Amino acid sequence: MQKINIRTTRRIELVDITDAVQEVVSKTKVKDGICFIFSPHTTAGLTINENADPSVRRDIINTLSKLIPEGTDYIHTEGNADSHIKSSLFGSSLVIFIEEGTLKLGTWQGIYFCEADGPRLREVWIKIVESSGG
Repeated sequence: MQKINIRTTRRIELVDITDAVQEVVSKTKVKDGICFIFSPHTTAGLTINENADPSVRRDIINTLSKLIPEGTDYIHTEGNADSHIKSSLFGSSLVIFIEEGTLKLGTWQGIYFCEADGPRLREVWIKIVESSGG
C-alpha cells in the first residue's frame, strides 16, 4: 500500500489528485491491474468527475453548501456534522482499471479528494493489484 499526503486549504474543497495517483501507479510498474483508492477520513471522500473545466468543481461545492449547510440544527456537537454528511455522499473509495501502466479514466475525468472539514493535512491510501490475465 502506498500513501499520498494532501494539504487542503479550505473548509470545502475538491483537490485534483489524478497525477499523484498516476505517479504511484507508474512507480509500481504494473501494466494491467486495478487501482484501489481509499480515504481514511470521516469528513472527506473521493470522486471521479470532470477535470477540464474548473467551474464544475465550484458548482459541486456551491451545490453541496446549499443542500447541506454548515452550522444548522444538527445533533452532532463537534460543529462538523455537515462535513460527515457531505463525505458520505462522495464515499470513501474508488476502483479504477489500469491498462498499459495508465489509469483508465474517461477523456474528461479526473480523481478528486473531497475535503469537507478543512483545512487539514490528509492522506489517501492506494493499493495496486496486478491482473493475472487479460
